[in-house]
This record gives sequence, C-alpha cells and structure tokens, in this order.
Amino acid sequence: MNRKFAGAGALACAFLAALAGSALGGDLPKERADLTPKDLARVKNVTAPATDFSKAEPFEAMPGGAATSRKKVNRDAFSQFSANLTFEQERDFKLGNALFRKLWVSAPSSTQASDGLGPFFNSRSCQTCHLKDGRGHPPEGHEEASSMFLRLARPPATDKERAAIENYLAVNMPDPVYGEQLQDFAVPGLMAEGKMRIDYEEIPVTLGDGETVSLRKPAYRIDDLGYGPLDPATTLSPRVANPMIGLGLVQAIEPADIIAHADPDDADGDGISGRVQLTRETAGGPVEIGRFGWKAQNPTIRKQAAGAFAGDIGISTPDVPKSYGDCTAAEAACLAMPNGVQKRLGETEAPDPVLDLVTFYSENLAVPARRDVEDPQVLHGKELFYGLGCTSCHQPKYVTSRKAKYKAHKFQLIWPYSDFLLHDMGEGLADGQQVGVANGREWRTQPLWGIGLTETVNGHTLFLHDGRARNLTEAILWHGGEAQTARDGFAALEKSERDALIRFLESL
Repeated sequence: MNRKFAGAGALACAFLAALAGSALGGDLPKERADLTPKDLARVKNVTAPATDFSKAEPFEAMPGGAATSRKKVNRDAFSQFSANLTFEQERDFKLGNALFRKLWVSAPSSTQASDGLGPFFNSRSCQTCHLKDGRGHPPEGHEEASSMFLRLARPPATDKERAAIENYLAVNMPDPVYGEQLQDFAVPGLMAEGKMRIDYEEIPVTLGDGETVSLRKPAYRIDDLGYGPLDPATTLSPRVANPMIGLGLVQAIEPADIIAHADPDDADGDGISGRVQLTRETAGGPVEIGRFGWKAQNPTIRKQAAGAFAGDIGISTPDVPKSYGDCTAAEAACLAMPNGVQKRLGETEAPDPVLDLVTFYSENLAVPARRDVEDPQVLHGKELFYGLGCTSCHQPKYVTSRKAKYKAHKFQLIWPYSDFLLHDMGEGLADGQQVGVANGREWRTQPLWGIGLTETVNGHTLFLHDGRARNLTEAILWHGGEAQTARDGFAALEKSERDALIRFLESL
C-alpha cells in the first residue's frame, strides 16, 4: 500500500485480507448487484459528472430525492421527517424525536424510565449535542462544551491489542484510566473527569489577489484531571457533533458505489487516493464498509446511536450494555454509583424499543431542498467547484439501492457531495489518532448537503471536525494533503470567483 499506511504495516496487510475474505467479496464489487442491466445504465447516466453549467441539472433542487423536505426554511429545517414516509412511519418518527430530546437523570429517581444518566457524561440528551439536529461547535469563552468532546485513544501495546485492531474488533485502544472519551460532567456526588481547554493561535494567509485571511489554529489540553494522569501515549482528538440529515439515505448507498471511487494507491496519478474504512457491526459479524462518524468508523446508524448512548450519556442499550458508560476499572468512584437498570423494563437503561425508535428517527431526518439552483452566480460557483477538482472527494450524487432498508430510501437520486472515503487531509488537520484503517492524518469526506443552512439552524458558521474554521472560506483554506491542489486553486481565484464558489456551497 502507499504512504498512508506508514507506521501501520500490519494493518495494511489485514486491510487487504479483510477485503478479500469479507462479505464485500473477493473481487471488490465495483458493479451493483441490485440493478438490472437497464437500470444500471440509467444510474450511470444520471450520476455522470455535470458538463453543462448554464443551468441546473434535473432534480438538483431535491438533494434527498423523494425524501427531500420542502418545509419552510427556518431553525427547524433539519428536523423534518422524510417526505415520503407512511402515516405509521411518521408516528414512529415523532416517538423517536421525543426520545432523542429526552433528558436523562441520575439514578435513583422517581422517573424510573428516565434514570441512569452517566455516572460520567457529556450531555443529558441526544438533542443537547445535535442541537436542532444540526452541527455542533466548540465552546466559546466560558461556555460549556455541550456539543463537542475529546476522543481519547492510544496505539495498541500488546499482541492481543494489535490483533483486535487488525481483525476489526476495535478501532483503537482507550486510555487505561479515562476510557474512550473525556466526560466533563458527572452526576451529583462524583467528580467529573476533567475539562477540555482550547487555545487558539491566529495564522495569517495571503490569497492570490492580496486579500489576507486569518486562520485560527487550536491547541488542546485537559485541566483538572480528576483521576490521575493520562497515559503518555494517549492522543486527544476533538470532535463536534455532525448534522443528522440524510443519514438513512447514506446508509442506503450500495457498497459497490463507494468502493468504485476508492483508489488507495493513486493508480490514476491524480493525487487523490481515497480509502475504504472497514469495521464490524458486532464482534461476530462480517467486515463492512464504515460510513458514519468523522473517520467513518461506524457501518450503521444503529451502531452510531448505541455508541453515543453509552459514551455521551452513559445509557446502556442492548447493543452496548454498558450501564456505567465509559467508566473504567480505574475509576472506582464511578463504578460505585447506582445505575438506572429497571428489571421490569428490561436488562438495560434504554431497552430495544428506545434504541429502535431513536435509530428510526435518525434514519429519517430529511435533507432540505436546495435554494437558488438556477442563480447565475451559484451555477458559476458550481463550475469552479468542479474545475478545481473538489468533486474528486466530494462526489455529488448517487442512486440508492433497490434493496434499501426502507421503501422511502429505495432507488432515490441523492446529492450528498461526499465519497464517504478516508483521505489524507494534511498535517494542519491531523489529530495523530488512528481509528480503524484511518491514520492520524485521514478523515472521512464530509457530506455538504445542508451546509448552507448551518447559520439558520444553529446560529453559527463553524466548520471542520473541531469547529476551528469560522466560515466556509477558512474551512477550504485548512484543506491540505490530497486536497492541497484544490485548496491552492481556490486561494488563487479572484475574489468574485471565490464569492461565487462560496455562494454555491451556501445553496447546498
């Protein structure tokens, strides 16, 4: 494999072996098995790259296909259900929404169906992190870090740990004391693990036309560690909460369509070498493609949801039955606290009906309709986006599987603007943390649909995995590694052209 496996040679071999022996098939399927030859030809035609930028493409204003929301654009733009759900599914969506917003409380409490919070936690509800189902942000000033946390991980240190990663049973190793992430809140009577602190350095960047842009470079530390020092090998990776829209449609993309864009050895010599993340739904399950999370570490929305219940809120589910959340054996005070398991309700704090409904809700948050798709400036910005090579990673469109989990997601033309692959984004964005196949410089390509409504929904324009970019221009200028050429091309544009490209992004 290429340079992106530096320091992880054994994992490189395991990557190839898993692809050869997994459910993905020995020949890496690059053609879909869910379509007839006639349908396959139609799909290839409709997903071909745009060549005419004088007008919008057919159906471009409907990025989520028939599931697209046409509701009024306001703060609730990310909170609408897929437009093609049945009446019964709308009911389940609304029940899931109530559980997504549910505030959990510490045990024991009189509201027994709601207790079990923590004992360590980052938030009391899913909605607290994913405010209005949108994008999180770093704490500003004295604000609490309610929609951002620090992921903790260290490299494997033993043969057993290395084998777990090579066999996709773990994505990395937790800190021996503080676990997989820093929890900066705790239930009454318990000291929190610590507090995330961020210091910013302003870095001026001069663009081709002489305009200067200041980028803020963050540095992270943890103050007030409550249970001793971190392991010297533990790395800190900041993560803001991702928007929730369109997740079920992403889950409905055929694996072959993601694999088809992968080029791990850069065989075509274009400088872009996206790689597939590999993971497992369960320890005994097959190797699957990862799609969700900043490093594509989760293959399904259900796994993402169950992990968040345990890690972010400290709530156990049948899939992750950890009633003490991310509490470790070294945190005896945490393990001594009561949990919220009610035997009459089930073996976990959030039994199957809760996880099922929250998963369904997460799978069916609609993508809002595009705006201004025929605007000349937007169309020019789209042409520049293509011309700079941005679509090499931000693949515009797909047609979802005919075998999708829900009828509402089947055979839909969607426009997420992502290849869902791992790319080297350069040293500037590196977190130094391995996550499964991804190394410390690699991130999953972020979908861009809905990005222009971030300020409307969430009241800010902070982007990238840690919210360091204060606007879309800064986000582009932080791109490096495989995206360096596209970034430099953007920086060399005249201001009117940069404005057009940003206007295009704001229309998504």
